[in-house]
Amino acid sequence: MSLFCCPLCAQPLSRGTQSYRCPQGHSFDRAAAGYAHLLPANRKHAKLPGDDCEMVAARAAFLAGGYYAPLRDALCALACEALGGVPAPAVLDAGCGEGYYTEGVHSALQSKGSKTRMAGIDLSKFALRFAAKRLPDGEFAVASVYDLPMQSESVDLVLNVFSPLAEQEFARVLRPGGTFLYVTPAPRHLWGLKRVLYDTPYENAAQPASYASFERLRTVRVAHEITLTSQEEIARLFEMTPYRFRTPHEGRARLAALDALTTEIEFDVHVFAAKKQ
Repeated sequence: MSLFCCPLCAQPLSRGTQSYRCPQGHSFDRAAAGYAHLLPANRKHAKLPGDDCEMVAARAAFLAGGYYAPLRDALCALACEALGGVPAPAVLDAGCGEGYYTEGVHSALQSKGSKTRMAGIDLSKFALRFAAKRLPDGEFAVASVYDLPMQSESVDLVLNVFSPLAEQEFARVLRPGGTFLYVTPAPRHLWGLKRVLYDTPYENAAQPASYASFERLRTVRVAHEITLTSQEEIARLFEMTPYRFRTPHEGRARLAALDALTTEIEFDVHVFAAKKQ
């Protein structure tokens, strides 16, 4: 059986080589790239929702350079710590993008002898093409974090990296006591980049200290410095960030003139446990 459930009737889905099917007869084809489309047409808010192909390609190429490996390593360590006593955990990467962290966490758990079942959802079909290729053993689907195609209390860990926080949905699909790893940018994340783009850069806002559905266990700060040594790498970093949508022409011109850039990378990994009913 699949980790996913039918988005139309919420019945369990069986996973075939070419499609998913539920007991009510609803069927969902798997694309040639390996992902399924579990976002009903009447719940779509755009013809092509999620990140576009240019942003996805830039992010995939940038992450392949290993610049955010410290964050991936931290997530792997926290996932292994949280699921050390679970022999066959179910893990959901909500907003999985290209699957960089999805595959990393899956590999880390497998290396500890865990028979992990991994699923990822994202709005961008362009991102899911990368994710499904990166982790063929995983399950990937176009879906919204606000309407997860998963049954209640079916997941041991939810991972969310720079994606919208759907508190009630994440709490619904997590088993009581399950772990939620939520990654947000720390105050000075990409400060070196922002100093080039803006005349008066600002620090990132702090995240809420608590959520009603979760018990906060701790927050782990991951802080490093990276140096990009080509305009191509600098452009990739810029194109994968939201700054590409709100940077004035002058800032873009300053960035385009650089052939090297050093910047801080800072992430906060918030570790939560789903409250037991």
